[in-house]
Amino acid sequence: MIAAVLDALVEPALLLDGEGRVALANRAAQDKLGVWIVGRSHVSVLRQPALLGPVGEALVRQVAGHARFIHSAGEVETPFDVAITPVAEGQVLLVFRDVSDTQAGQSMRRDFVANVSHELKTPLAALSGFIETMQGTARTDAPARERFLALMSREVARMDRLVSDLLSLSRVEEQSRRRPTATVDLSPLAREAAATLRPGAEASGVVIALDCPPAAPMAGDRDQLMQVLTNLIGNAVKYGARPGAVEVAIASVDRDPVIRGPAWRLSVADHGPGIAPEHLPRLTERFYRIDTGRSREQGGTGLGLAIVKHIVNRHRGRLRIDSVEGRGTIVTVLFPALS
Repeated sequence: MIAAVLDALVEPALLLDGEGRVALANRAAQDKLGVWIVGRSHVSVLRQPALLGPVGEALVRQVAGHARFIHSAGEVETPFDVAITPVAEGQVLLVFRDVSDTQAGQSMRRDFVANVSHELKTPLAALSGFIETMQGTARTDAPARERFLALMSREVARMDRLVSDLLSLSRVEEQSRRRPTATVDLSPLAREAAATLRPGAEASGVVIALDCPPAAPMAGDRDQLMQVLTNLIGNAVKYGARPGAVEVAIASVDRDPVIRGPAWRLSVADHGPGIAPEHLPRLTERFYRIDTGRSREQGGTGLGLAIVKHIVNRHRGRLRIDSVEGRGTIVTVLFPALS
């Protein structure tokens, strides 16, 4: 009966007898630790002092507790939180809970906070220096004051963009499990995004060319899809060739094997310097930049493609970035179409 109960557990579980030997090990424990462990002393099975101490306390004094256990398989280490529970007749039950996802989440949060702090610290340090200079040597120098005020305005705008992108990313992540249900037409959105960005693009010698069907209906969040379009087109204008062209196209796909149905393929292409292959897998990471100095100079926050990725995921779509150095970059998004 006890063996059946342990086998019903998803987590690895061991039952130690009063002598500290492994009386029972469920299938998950045998898969993880080996079938040889049944009948062996827990000391030879577990080995790690951080776990052996609390288990010894439970066997001798019948004291419950928790401990950390690291399972190694080659180069892969899996951390477990082990619940140690005394049961009848001096026996002790050990249940191993995999906490690798929790640790990864905590690590991501720490990295995120560190990155945000770093991103904000740079403009704040610049502002502090400008203010100190204006209070000192530039106090009576009108041209210097004007120059420093312009620089301060730029740094404030940069922080404002960063905070706005952080809020956007937070909202998208919060909504990630709620699939949009409103009907949105992707074609007029693309035309609107292109019209908004066209004056700035033309001032830089970049032409935005559109190739869209009359209508491209899909289930979506209008504001978020507009974010995707303005971000992708804006990136192509910023980092593509100058003078040059950005080509935006929407095409129908009869059936996409991953989406498992009809789809709309949105592509944004430039003919700029391209991106080295080693950078491509990391482009959608938060704060990842190929050229930090150029990105900041262009007003980038390092969050744009991370936001795009989350929006695409929320819409159950697919994002792909292809690039050839010296020939340009093409970003492709597939969205499920209304059938």
